[in-house]
Amino acid sequence: MKNKKIIVTGGLGFIGSHLIESLYENNNTVIIDDQSTGHIQNIKDFNSSKIDINLDDITQINLENIFEGADYIFHMAAMTSVTQSVIDPIRCNDINITGTLKVLEAARKCEVKKVIFSSSAAVYGETESLPINENIPFNPLSPYAVSKITGELYCDIYSEIYGLPTVSLRYFNVFGPRQDPRSDYASVIPIFVDKIFKNETPVIYGDGEQTRDFVHVKKVVEANILSAKSHKTGVFNIGQGKNIPINQLLKIVQNVIGKDIKSRYEELRAGEIKHSLADISKAIAIGYIPKNGFREELEETIEWFKSKKSES
Repeated sequence: MKNKKIIVTGGLGFIGSHLIESLYENNNTVIIDDQSTGHIQNIKDFNSSKIDINLDDITQINLENIFEGADYIFHMAAMTSVTQSVIDPIRCNDINITGTLKVLEAARKCEVKKVIFSSSAAVYGETESLPINENIPFNPLSPYAVSKITGELYCDIYSEIYGLPTVSLRYFNVFGPRQDPRSDYASVIPIFVDKIFKNETPVIYGDGEQTRDFVHVKKVVEANILSAKSHKTGVFNIGQGKNIPINQLLKIVQNVIGKDIKSRYEELRAGEIKHSLADISKAIAIGYIPKNGFREELEETIEWFKSKKSES
């Protein structure tokens, strides 16, 4: 993708900063981020003269002024914490639903080519049907999940009624460099890595036989770019299409780091699903074909955390 005007809401965040990294050299890139969970540190190694940064709240800023002449909007700004959404559902609604609606309305008025919305596998909740395909009924277990469902539905409505092309990407368990282990959105991978580096006991909730579909952030970035380029609209699962038990994951992390620290098991947390596995056959139709390489991606991620530890 070259010579396009691209807006990334939440562009200072974990996934958003990786998307910016892939696009900013050859495009006119614009970030909107209020730094509630994103960090300017995430783009410190980029040539910031090529990036227009707006440190503001999407619910407050005049989006039409920014979206004028834009080709693509990647809407990633959100309250990503399930826990926080339970504590403050009104704020979750304001950011994730009203914020998304304002993005869509400004995109419609500015005749943007396409909006790519970051959704979540949280919309499925607990399901016994594996792998999980996009036709499985919603089963939200939190205000966060409800907000993502609503965002998807608004995207569909704007495509149907107003002719604004939209795509909603349901991310599974994303991991990679720059993920904050202290974040409520963090996958178990950075949490395990952080604990083991500190010689602290990693905690496993439940029996550890629950499975997750882990997908590297670079593959999520690729899915976003493919979605923008494709003529297709609608909802797509974005995962690896393979899952792994948490017990096995911990053993791999320990092996890569070279430390064998005994884990502690605690009671399964409320709302925790047992198994997760994405059916990615629909995403394959837009060219998304994630190659195997989990071990190498994990090693790269751990190396990044190691380098950050040595800097501190």
